[in-house]
Amino acid sequence: MAAEGPLRLVVVTPEKTVLEQDVVSLRFALYDGQIGILPGRAPLLGRLGYGELQYTDPSGNSHSYFIDGGFVQVNGPVVSILTNQAIPAEKVDADAAQSKLEELNASRPSTDEEFAAKDRDLLRTRQMIAVGKRF
Repeated sequence: MAAEGPLRLVVVTPEKTVLEQDVVSLRFALYDGQIGILPGRAPLLGRLGYGELQYTDPSGNSHSYFIDGGFVQVNGPVVSILTNQAIPAEKVDADAAQSKLEELNASRPSTDEEFAAKDRDLLRTRQMIAVGKRF
């Protein structure tokens, strides 16, 4: 059963609250895939992946951010996203991310920790490029 009224989206980074507003729907990357949230959603606690957070405000306008991992909690009408960084999609520099990707591809890790860090950074950078190119 759908709940009455909009959802309240709160996006928080370690530095500040980036966004706090009513939305009618949202979509974002979890660690293992995409999820969409509408009013009336059952409670959820999940690990975020890297990628696009897209939401629709009550006037029907769509907005996007690049989110850098973290956690999400859906509790009633409140959706809280805790992430390392949230960048408005139009401010994502796809060219700088492409340069970073080339640098990462040229790196040669030698330990398990370095391989894991390279894999994580490659995934983050590829997702940043994808978001940046859309805008």
